Amino acid sequence: MMKKAKHPDFEHSPVFGLSDEYSGGLEYPMHTHECVQLLYASIGVMSVVADDTAIVLPPQRALWIPAGVLHNISCRGPVSLRTLYIDTDVAQREQVAHVVEVGHFLRALIIEITEMDRSRAPSDRDQKVIDLLLLELSAAPKIPHMAPMPGDPRLLRVCNMLVRTPADRRGVDELAQIAGMSRRSFTRRFKEETGMSLSIWRQQIRLQEALSLLLAGTPVNVAANKVGYESASAFCSVFYRTFGVSPGKYIR
Repeated sequence: MMKKAKHPDFEHSPVFGLSDEYSGGLEYPMHTHECVQLLYASIGVMSVVADDTAIVLPPQRALWIPAGVLHNISCRGPVSLRTLYIDTDVAQREQVAHVVEVGHFLRALIIEITEMDRSRAPSDRDQKVIDLLLLELSAAPKIPHMAPMPGDPRLLRVCNMLVRTPADRRGVDELAQIAGMSRRSFTRRFKEETGMSLSIWRQQIRLQEALSLLLAGTPVNVAANKVGYESASAFCSVFYRTFGVSPGKYIR
């Protein structure tokens, strides 16, 4: 039976936070919550599958996870988790899992709330911080670049492999062989399941991983190589077509 996470206690406040320190390699299996979760790591990078979509979360991003949405978490390395639980009555974003951009101010609010005393009602100051957090969340930019995961277990096996190793350069024929499918069946089924071609899906995965590396200070040429591009210029070209700016301008 699928594990169901304990419902948070909203007796004192419609929002509260939890903090934890996770070691690298930790994997938290599929589970759900009865409330909204804002999944955020102030340090480290997490890989998440939520709503059948693969997502990479560096400290500049959080994941809005509506109540009842299945998700798992994998830690690439040590992670400082700072997560918020939000009563559905005050959640003002769309009720599908999506990535939220976290600027310096929103980050400070998240961390402040995770340090509040949950055993008592919020002070006037605490309540103002919570109200401000909800206001900031309602306006925080949504980041659209995510990669849907297929339901077909043969395709899912390939996709999980590519999420773990985005630099893998094996072509369609080899990947179809891993899936135990013909090339034609593999490409047709992949588009039916994900809504995009393998090349576009793989590009999304690589760009997600590259963003995490760039935001952590990795040089452009190193990030390009780590996610499977043969040259920094090829990577920059794809990056510009996707985001409308160069990698250097994006992370400033």
